[in-house]
Amino acid sequence: MKNTIFKGAGVALVTPMNDDFTINFDKLEELVEFQIAGKTDAIIVCGTTGEAPTLSRAEHLEAVKRVIEVTNGRVPVIAGSGSNDTAFAVETSKKAKELGADALLCVTPYYNKTSQAGLIAHYTKLANEVKAPIILYNVPSRTGTAFQSKTYQALADNPYIVGIKESNAKLGMMAETISLCGDKLDIYSGNDDEVVPCLSLGGSGVISVLSNVAPTAVHDMCMSYFSGDVQTARDIQIKYISLINALFSDVNPIPVKEALNIMGYNVGECRLPLVRMSESARENLKNQLSAVNLI
Repeated sequence: MKNTIFKGAGVALVTPMNDDFTINFDKLEELVEFQIAGKTDAIIVCGTTGEAPTLSRAEHLEAVKRVIEVTNGRVPVIAGSGSNDTAFAVETSKKAKELGADALLCVTPYYNKTSQAGLIAHYTKLANEVKAPIILYNVPSRTGTAFQSKTYQALADNPYIVGIKESNAKLGMMAETISLCGDKLDIYSGNDDEVVPCLSLGGSGVISVLSNVAPTAVHDMCMSYFSGDVQTARDIQIKYISLINALFSDVNPIPVKEALNIMGYNVGECRLPLVRMSESARENLKNQLSAVNLI
């Protein structure tokens, strides 16, 4: 069994922006403290929710650096460092490792895509050259590339490939992956509406958008399940399901940044091409935040 990077709720942290769309690093540090105070189990920086596709390389690495410095070892920091260019992914991952990231979250190649054999070659090169713990990130709705369970199995013996963020909404495939890989890979749900189902199959937690606004609830959902209190975990999952749906009523991270703004955190808007959600969707989001006493 490989070392587990974290168990429970890891937050897929937003990247706050100033009015001129530069990164608001002071606010980023404030969000880290809010997450740690809320019992988050890990911080994932510069992933999809962190608007990584629109960050320059310098911004990306500075955000990783700031989060690592502020966190100061209190919880693991996982840096998004994937790319559709293997060489660039290797370079970015090495830099994140040098900055002190505890692990790396590496998305499948997008746009140019690749075959299952290409996925094995891509991640094998990444793991063997960077020599840092890697969490595979499967999100075919965004990348157009999807892992097969047997591809996970082929990668599971690599000592540096330690986990999966699974965002394909196919619980049957998750079960198959666990049956093939056993305890060689930790599986994290990438979907907030599937946390308890993932845990019930043997998953290790979630990499969560919801945790941006409700870190304690998501942490408690996971820890209740791990302690054997399945009913409480189930109740939390159900309590937040309408808010989860509202947080995904537009392209992530548009709604979650709006939610944080409604809550008074002033994280700014998303960079183009992402634009503000409609007023009707915003009103529903506000109502769902109110329903669970977040405003």
